[in-house]
Amino acid sequence: MNSPSSSLEHVFSTDAFTVNGRTYRPPSRPIVGVCIDGCADEYLNASMVRDRMPNVSKMARQGYRGLVRGALPSFTNVNNSAIATGVTPAVTGISGNFFLNPDSGEEVMMNSASYLRCGTIFSAAADAGRKVAIVTAKEKLRDILSADLTGIAFSSERADEAQQESHGISQVESLVGRAKPNIYSADASLFVLQSGVALLEQKLADFLYLSLTDFMQHKFPPEAEESLEFYEAMDREIGRLLDLGAVVGLTADHGMNAKNDEQGKPKVLYLESLLSERYGSGHRVICPITDPYVVHHGALGSFVTVHLKPDTDLPEVAQWMLSLDGVTEVYDREVAAKQLELPPDRIGDLVVLSARDVVLGRTPEDHDLSHLEGGLRSHGGRYEEMVPFVLSEPVNSECAVTLAGDPRNFDLFELVCNGVVV
Repeated sequence: MNSPSSSLEHVFSTDAFTVNGRTYRPPSRPIVGVCIDGCADEYLNASMVRDRMPNVSKMARQGYRGLVRGALPSFTNVNNSAIATGVTPAVTGISGNFFLNPDSGEEVMMNSASYLRCGTIFSAAADAGRKVAIVTAKEKLRDILSADLTGIAFSSERADEAQQESHGISQVESLVGRAKPNIYSADASLFVLQSGVALLEQKLADFLYLSLTDFMQHKFPPEAEESLEFYEAMDREIGRLLDLGAVVGLTADHGMNAKNDEQGKPKVLYLESLLSERYGSGHRVICPITDPYVVHHGALGSFVTVHLKPDTDLPEVAQWMLSLDGVTEVYDREVAAKQLELPPDRIGDLVVLSARDVVLGRTPEDHDLSHLEGGLRSHGGRYEEMVPFVLSEPVNSECAVTLAGDPRNFDLFELVCNGVVV
């Protein structure tokens, strides 16, 4: 990855570029797309009603605010990859944070650009003359999103390790004016936004993607004072982006819900254990939410894939799973690939989704819940699929048609580039 060229007078390229069947026509202004990780619309509602987000409230009044549908499973890698490419997981190939590799039989993290099956909007924008920068909170996203990019890409988690040759930039902490934050903090997300502001101020970038982390949403409900303070702090940084003349689009990768029983304890169905009890050992349940950030969710979400041992009666197992209290949807590979827009070779024999307040796991021994405080808040299923969408500018007729239909969170850059009146 190489550093973009710089000049004393910043000229915004308006050259159109096409990637994955979509053509983007960026305006002659800075473009900033923000993914507020884990931002169910209730978080914006709570903060805006309490006047904690004046800048986002102004965006909603002068531009657009609504709901859009994310990609399933409603996980971070899946939706960030879709936003970065403008297409579904069936095209990107990213079906989760974690999967069973059919070639090796190993369970692996899907956090490398080698798993991505299509080009990104960011690399295409850079090739068209834009100064592109990607800033993620989590390091796990950086490599996927920066595939083939001539530009800047770093994470707040490892901001101190950024080097010119590998990240397109060095001395990030000096640029932002403070040390990198702890990934398990509100600061991890605020650092991303502050990095975006600094990159715009220094004219190091004019086409940015800022992807935050959902630590706060996992930990606190929308009405908690901690959440309100966090969203207020985010709003200040978003206001700074607007003051710098940026066209800003806000969305989320997924929502967030409490997954607890009446006593406040995680409400878990350990599917692999249940499968073994009924059909014998040899079946494997994969939790695609699995990632290095166990404090967030204990690797428990509302979407799993199931790999059955040979000669198992798949329709019978599927029907039995669907009868379990807390399971809401069960699909075989072919139907899941079509209905949920997933890559068939990366999802197993069955795909299982659970109720709003239920998570799915493997066995009790596979999930460390000791770090969870105050119960579990998580995501991954149908009930975290709908997310907010806010544009800073009025929408044109083309955009209005899209928003009146079935808009997706991965329409973000098409709508920011093509859909606003500037």
